Amino acid sequence: MQRRTLLRYFSLVPMAGSAALIPFATAKAAPPPAEKRNLFKELGVRTFINAAGTYTAMTGSLMHDYVVNAIQQGAAEFCMLDELQDKVGAKIAALVHSEAAVVTSGAFAGMTLGLAGILTGMDQHKVEQLPHLEGTGMKSEVIIQKAHDIVYNHALKNTGCKLIYVETAAEAEQAINERTALLHFLNIEADKGKILHEEWVALGRKHNIPTSIDIAADVPPVSNLWKFNDMGFSFVVISGGKAIRGPQSAGLLMGKKEIIAAARLHMPPRGFNIGRGFKVNKEEVLGMYVALEKYIQQDHDKEWKAWETATAQIDTAAKAVNGVTTSISVPALGNVTPTLQISWDATKVKVTGKELQEKLRGGHPSIEIGGVGDNSITVTVWMLKPGQEKIVATRIREELSKAGGW
Repeated sequence: MQRRTLLRYFSLVPMAGSAALIPFATAKAAPPPAEKRNLFKELGVRTFINAAGTYTAMTGSLMHDYVVNAIQQGAAEFCMLDELQDKVGAKIAALVHSEAAVVTSGAFAGMTLGLAGILTGMDQHKVEQLPHLEGTGMKSEVIIQKAHDIVYNHALKNTGCKLIYVETAAEAEQAINERTALLHFLNIEADKGKILHEEWVALGRKHNIPTSIDIAADVPPVSNLWKFNDMGFSFVVISGGKAIRGPQSAGLLMGKKEIIAAARLHMPPRGFNIGRGFKVNKEEVLGMYVALEKYIQQDHDKEWKAWETATAQIDTAAKAVNGVTTSISVPALGNVTPTLQISWDATKVKVTGKELQEKLRGGHPSIEIGGVGDNSITVTVWMLKPGQEKIVATRIREELSKAGGW
């Protein structure tokens, strides 16, 4: 071997040796995975087991993992908001048997937007004038049954319209005039009014006036998603963050294509309208679509049986306490799930419903329940995570037993 070659060879040997040793000399143990932040704990915000239901004050429902995944995917890319609403709206419309649909920032926003679309049509000048109707030539009245008068009807007032209340079909006929823009119906109070769904729709058709229905919390049953579209209501609104378990700040406006198209003139990204504040981001649009799609596909009979089983466990635990009686019912129109009422003899169980509510709320884990009476509480299981029914059953029995002197 020539000298130059040898020198080159030996000059490389230490380097190779050192390189071989570097991983062993400098390698360090992998750092432990960072502990996930518990923001609720950091902020001092109480979390709880939800045995009450899908109340907005209790942040509605919990999104499934597939909804969260859709939101995360949406957060990673840009897109044009109108294009996304076009494509998602077409998919949703096919699922719910409507001509068109759009994701809104809840059912309340859907009511405002749907009526606004009816008032203005595709006339941008009229869109810019809302909620000032005087002197515009736009219609200005909405007819509603007195039994359907709830605070959420303020969504219709946001357009500048006046609400006209009636009780009978004859009164509705008399109230209809050239200013009537809409006949609005509230499904959850349908049994309290004197005019039922089909008659309301027929009344609108007779006078060529659009009809709308608020079914905000009225799923299940899943068939309600298309029932009222099939019935002929001009537009239907529903909350997304309840049983469907989409984003709590999302909902659906579905109905006639001309109404939905006009309603979208009142929505972001446009800013010349009363609906600019009803912003829905791309993540919510995707999350709402996936939540709806999966909700329609899921096994609702299996879900119902699981609710019955969980309800029975709490029922059995509660009525094991002397002086306690229970009953299970299913609301007919909204929040249609097994609902357990636990009552007790006040001479045997020395606690009020409010006191029991506070004891459950203040315990560990904290539990929220539904309605409270003088000597009763109401519990539902449809928002419980798997296994939480055991905790709820145990805690209710514990507190009732203490109050009964056990």
